[in-house]
Amino acid sequence: MSQRLEVGLRLQVPGFALDVDWTAGEGVAVLFGPSGSGKTLTLQCLAGLVHPQAGRIVLDGQVLFDATAGIHLPPQQRRVGYVFQGYALFPHLSVAENLAFGLHGAPRTERARRTAAMIERLGLGQLERRYPRELSGGQKQRVALGRALATEPAMLLLDEPLSALDMPLRRTLRDELRSILSEWKIPAVLVTHDLAEAYQLGDRVIVYEQGSVRQAGPRGELLWRPASESVARILGIRNILRGRVLEASPQGIRLLWRGQRLEAMAPPEPTPLPAPGSDVAFFARPEDLRLIRKDGPPPDPVHHTNLLSGSLIREADFGATWTLLVRLDEPGAPAQGDYDLEIEIPRFVYDTLRIRQDRHWQLSIHFRSIHVLPS
Repeated sequence: MSQRLEVGLRLQVPGFALDVDWTAGEGVAVLFGPSGSGKTLTLQCLAGLVHPQAGRIVLDGQVLFDATAGIHLPPQQRRVGYVFQGYALFPHLSVAENLAFGLHGAPRTERARRTAAMIERLGLGQLERRYPRELSGGQKQRVALGRALATEPAMLLLDEPLSALDMPLRRTLRDELRSILSEWKIPAVLVTHDLAEAYQLGDRVIVYEQGSVRQAGPRGELLWRPASESVARILGIRNILRGRVLEASPQGIRLLWRGQRLEAMAPPEPTPLPAPGSDVAFFARPEDLRLIRKDGPPPDPVHHTNLLSGSLIREADFGATWTLLVRLDEPGAPAQGDYDLEIEIPRFVYDTLRIRQDRHWQLSIHFRSIHVLPS
């Protein structure tokens, strides 16, 4: 039987209110959102470290908290493993002692068996006698995971598990963490404000903002079908624009933006079509915009829809890619300060097209790359 986590929490603290409802099944549920949106507070409520004022928490049929029924299981009865931000390893204990810490109530032979099994499964051999100060960041992460998993929890909670690591190591350990979480096959709730981390580690993503859930769904749905302009901004989507609907049908939407008529995809059902004449938000990812080569054939209307032209006013070098800021030729105030669109291109394209010398370009946005956001 698949495991299910049902969460409903109401909690008022000075200067902040948490009011969330969401569910998750097997796999990893990611709480994603800006700092201060209530993600860690939710973890603390799940672990039993904070007592909500109202709501209900049910894990695989077991009620952990029910304000109406007066149920509030203490942390030690919830069978929850918790990996704290920064790992919170005990500096005076060895790796083996850290792993065994949560097993102090078990018989000595059982503690030794579980500790040895965890050392083997997490590749911590030869490190048993070392102390946290003698470990690398990745090793500390595995010890913290092992300490949480050694108790054979029914649910695992992870608070920003990669935030203490530098960027190259974070990328390396995402795959390792995903593999470990998949192997254990228990529900996990992970907190992060890193979108790449949320997408790579999560099966389901719950978007938080100001103590509320703005959207919840499979990770792919969040990236390609944000529920609102607010969610799109939380996700860090660029080129969020506003235009007016000229026509709308299941075959597509025609928009008026900055004096240009743009063709866009219709939203998938059951999202209703926007009404003609209404103002809507839409986005086109910078990597989906295309510059038109000046030494090639004329633009083909079949492959180059939504043709625009403009001048590059600034660019930023990100190593493997360049981000170009473009102001359209059409008169009127730009959509985003002093520019209208961001375009992201590989470095070799930037060099091949001699963009540093040539500042005026035609560009196209394929109609499938324009996503109209629900009102």
